[in-house]
Amino acid sequence: MSCPVSPKLDFGGTTPYEDYVHASVLHTLQQQWSKDPREMSFLVITQVMELYFGLLCFEWRQAQTELRADDLKAAVRTLRRSDLHLQALSAAWRPIARMTPTEFNSFRDALGEGSGFQSGMYREMEFLLGEKSASMLVPHRAVPAMHAQLEESLGKPSLYDDVLAALKRRGFDIPAEVLERDLTKAYEPSAEVEQVWAEIYRGDDRDLLELGEALTDIAEEFARWRYDHLLATRRSMGAKVGTGGSAGVAWLEKRTQRAVFPELWTARSYV
Repeated sequence: MSCPVSPKLDFGGTTPYEDYVHASVLHTLQQQWSKDPREMSFLVITQVMELYFGLLCFEWRQAQTELRADDLKAAVRTLRRSDLHLQALSAAWRPIARMTPTEFNSFRDALGEGSGFQSGMYREMEFLLGEKSASMLVPHRAVPAMHAQLEESLGKPSLYDDVLAALKRRGFDIPAEVLERDLTKAYEPSAEVEQVWAEIYRGDDRDLLELGEALTDIAEEFARWRYDHLLATRRSMGAKVGTGGSAGVAWLEKRTQRAVFPELWTARSYV
């Protein structure tokens, strides 16, 4: 019987793992502002969410590249992978959602006016999903690089815009006013687009059906993330004003009422 080979321990410097992951840097980024141990949990989970925001933006831009190349199979694979990331993002709410109001209040003052609402990468996520608003650039004016990135994204096609453009190239009747609309504004539902999706769902083109279902999975998981945010906030702070000065629960309730890729939901009534 051969002896097991021991792992290499001496690399003459930093380990390949450290060079690749930069773990030592990651673990210096948690700076507590209070002495409450629960703040560390809140801080780490928030940073994990930020990493997932960036990863989702990366995946959706990749899907846009594949859609523009009319490689629907590759785009669907990317979208399905991003849905798993969204599921992990939603799971991150659980430890925060279990905090009592007293526990959250023990370090809430350390946040000051800080709020996840101010996350530039989350705003980028919303823009990629078609939830656009020029006013949402305002909180980022003091960070020029992020402001410039968001300003550029505001005027670019969303993921759904690229989906509809791909459907148009496949011969579907996507109206010109939808494709040529003001891209800096939030996407609004179209009866004609609704009928296109109804036609796709009545048909037997598996690639298009898979595309529709992958997008629906993302829309559903994103809605779940927003709703879990609402529940976590309601549970930890009730109806108090949010840390960023918003109406807190009332603001989040309003946000949960908007669905991304809206025609994918309403078209099902006509299949």
